Amino acid sequence: MTRDTLAGTCPECETDLTVPMMVSGETFVCPECMLTLRVEGVSGGRTTLRMVETRLRDWGQ
Repeated sequence: MTRDTLAGTCPECETDLTVPMMVSGETFVCPECMLTLRVEGVSGGRTTLRMVETRLRDWGQ
């Protein structure tokens, strides 16, 4: 891990992640489980991540 990256763990699949520098509120997709994650906080080079609830569009089918 360099200064330009942060470490974190996916709360769903528990994959260890290394992501570019981010700030609270930014989102990205876990490459393992494809879940959208939001950065809740950054401390000591580690991120606190939370799942983003997504609602699928109802196409009336």
